[in-house]
Amino acid sequence: MERNISFKLKIWRQRGPKAKGEFKIYEMKDIPTDTSFLEALDILNEDLINKGEEPVVFDHDCREGICGMCSLYINGRPHGPAAGVTTCQMYVRRFKDGETITVEPWRSAGFPVIRDLMVDRNAFDKIMQAGGYVNVNTGAPQDANAILIPKPAADEAMDAAACVGCGACVATCKNGSAMLFVSAKVSQLNLLPQGKVEAHRRAKAMLSKMDELGFGNCTNTRACEAECPKSISISHIARLNRDFIVAKLKD
Repeated sequence: MERNISFKLKIWRQRGPKAKGEFKIYEMKDIPTDTSFLEALDILNEDLINKGEEPVVFDHDCREGICGMCSLYINGRPHGPAAGVTTCQMYVRRFKDGETITVEPWRSAGFPVIRDLMVDRNAFDKIMQAGGYVNVNTGAPQDANAILIPKPAADEAMDAAACVGCGACVATCKNGSAMLFVSAKVSQLNLLPQGKVEAHRRAKAMLSKMDELGFGNCTNTRACEAECPKSISISHIARLNRDFIVAKLKD
């Protein structure tokens, strides 16, 4: 049976990248438990606008767990307490009546705050531009069965491709490492025949760009794997390390 709960939102407010931020507390009363967390923020913003106050800035798009833009740090966990889901897929029934819910942006040198809860995640785009593509000869399309791909390789590549690039791995890592994201994108291409030609160059280029953009190193704490909303495995990090070492030996 549907019920309503009341709670407090302790939200980080920051007017810009160089401005000093602070937490502000907002009362949320009689919110239906089937309300998604982003819908709860919508309700809050409608109330703030009606009062003539600045609404809370947060990032979102598809609200279906596909785009990864709903990057919120909730009660000390990326995307909140629910496992295997993004913020937009989480509902307020996950919280207790009367609870104070702390909401922050991603905390990482690679993701500077734009305003309030929105961060600049263009660093991931730059990493992808460094090597997240394949060069192919254009022309008539090939038949579907022209390139044979072993089923295990195809399955693992698809598992890696499930990464939505939300940045939860970076936000939860004590080193602010983007290794889970980078390794998933490298595996997605390196496991397939079309990506084999550039595999080693790709590993070097994307890791180099990751370091350049200020992300930390991986120390295998597995926090990234535990908090990833798509359950990406750190086995991809092991593959990335192997590809990188082979590339350096070839140099």
